Amino acid sequence: MAENFRVMFAGLAQNTDQAHAISQLATKLKAPTAKVAAFFDNKPLFAPCEKEKALKQAKLLASVGVISKLQPVETSTASSTVASDNETSSQRDERIFNALDYITSSLIRIEEKLDDLEQRLSTTQQQANADEDEDWQNDDLLLDEELTTPIKKRSNVLLFSLIAMVVILLVLLGLSFAFPDLFSV
Repeated sequence: MAENFRVMFAGLAQNTDQAHAISQLATKLKAPTAKVAAFFDNKPLFAPCEKEKALKQAKLLASVGVISKLQPVETSTASSTVASDNETSSQRDERIFNALDYITSSLIRIEEKLDDLEQRLSTTQQQANADEDEDWQNDDLLLDEELTTPIKKRSNVLLFSLIAMVVILLVLLGLSFAFPDLFSV
């Protein structure tokens, strides 16, 4: 990985006026004079770049009477990654907040619609109940049918067979107590 350098202000050449150098440099670079003036206060004018490009920038500055020095800049991908991660994180956070806002407003709209439907449904049910209440009073009672139905007789075969089985088992139990020798093997 190539090392990057930054061109920094070191001083002015002899017989060079700072205001004149600022105006000439601003004209050559087509940059605002405020940014060029900040360069004279040890603020960076150019972005960090490779050594060849930094030397060309220093040569340009020397042509207007500005003495400069090359300052090595540590190329830390971690710092650029952190900056981009912070930007990405802030953009992600903004998207998350926008999504949450959208979801919240959607939930509020759904809740309002449910309330409207509930009110409509309750009024509809009340009307239906009122109609039903009135209808049963208008119906004639059918008294022609018998009010009691005969009870169906079930087959008691199962019941009688269970009772017979229990009686036989009790008789066998009684015999086993009365005559223990009879059932011993």
